[in-house]
Amino acid sequence: MTASAYGSPSQPRVVYLDANATEPLRPQAREALLEAAELEGNPSSVHRAGRMARALLEQARDTVAQAFEVAPLNCIFTSGGTEANVLAMHGLGQGRRFLVGATEHDAVRKGAPVGADVAVLPVEASGQVKLDCLEQALAASDVPAFVCLMLANNETGVLHPVAEAAALCARYGAHLHVDAVQAAGRMVFSVPHSGVGSVAISGHKMGGPKGAGALLLAGPAPARLQPLFEGGGQEQGRRGGTQPLPAIAGLAAALSASLQSPRDLSGLRNTLEEAAQKAGAKVCGAQAPRLGNTSSLILPGRKAQTQLMRLDLAYICVSAGSACSSGKVAYSHVLQAMGFGEQAGEAIRVSLPWNVQEEDIHHFVQAYERMAQSATPALGLE
Repeated sequence: MTASAYGSPSQPRVVYLDANATEPLRPQAREALLEAAELEGNPSSVHRAGRMARALLEQARDTVAQAFEVAPLNCIFTSGGTEANVLAMHGLGQGRRFLVGATEHDAVRKGAPVGADVAVLPVEASGQVKLDCLEQALAASDVPAFVCLMLANNETGVLHPVAEAAALCARYGAHLHVDAVQAAGRMVFSVPHSGVGSVAISGHKMGGPKGAGALLLAGPAPARLQPLFEGGGQEQGRRGGTQPLPAIAGLAAALSASLQSPRDLSGLRNTLEEAAQKAGAKVCGAQAPRLGNTSSLILPGRKAQTQLMRLDLAYICVSAGSACSSGKVAYSHVLQAMGFGEQAGEAIRVSLPWNVQEEDIHHFVQAYERMAQSATPALGLE
């Protein structure tokens, strides 16, 4: 269902505001996916059908590489953002110590090789990495570092000062890996201009199908990378396994659509946040630069799980943070790192999709105000 799915009285309207979990599929991505699914060949086969599949694969590779200004051979397709992040940490981080931001996604927090030296980089109350702590950590050892910082946080939308971090990493001979899963398709980002060493993206976070992502490498091609598994030598021997061509074609089409028709959602987000604050909410990370589509709202005294249920009963889809925790609702490590303590358990994430409408925001605000003003906690969960 789309962000504004209007139905009959027996099928109430559903408002989808959980884009950071997954974006609605863009029509361009759906078309590309279906066209690719009709191709019979394996991209690694040398016959005519295989060459047709290979041509489409390389066309998608060129599209993604051009968007981030990397060499096409330095665009390695994966199954998604998690694999791209872990591939970078294992394939580029050998012999290095890992410095990982405190608010990183669990795919990165838990992605280092077994037995690796891992240190956590603290963040400001705003959610941005403490650059002085990063510099201290870089200078603390002669062993080169592998630094992991996400471009945009998946729960708060807070943007890290990546350019400044990249300059520090260059000074100390460190590799900076950026998880751009939430940012890709929502903001312009150049790998060489930012000074980072590697970047992870995911198709379904930008309106493509689930099942495809990419690891982008800076520098001349083909950059060296130790594969997680060799398989049949696909992706220049850096990521084995037959490429999921329909999902990859959809990723490229979604990325192109997002860049050709960018939409600034900060106005709608601000309207939502202003109303939520009037109802008693706190906005997490509001003092830092953020993605225009993301709000993390704490409603004091109301558990996140109760808020989710109340809003779901109003046919509104939001979340309590990352959607990668087996469906469970738990305290946000992101908000705890920002100093919110137990209030981290009172936060919901509202993330606006590419096709959100003003009436969707109005519907959310009405339901949120009713929830905030309710004297009787829902479902006895407070």
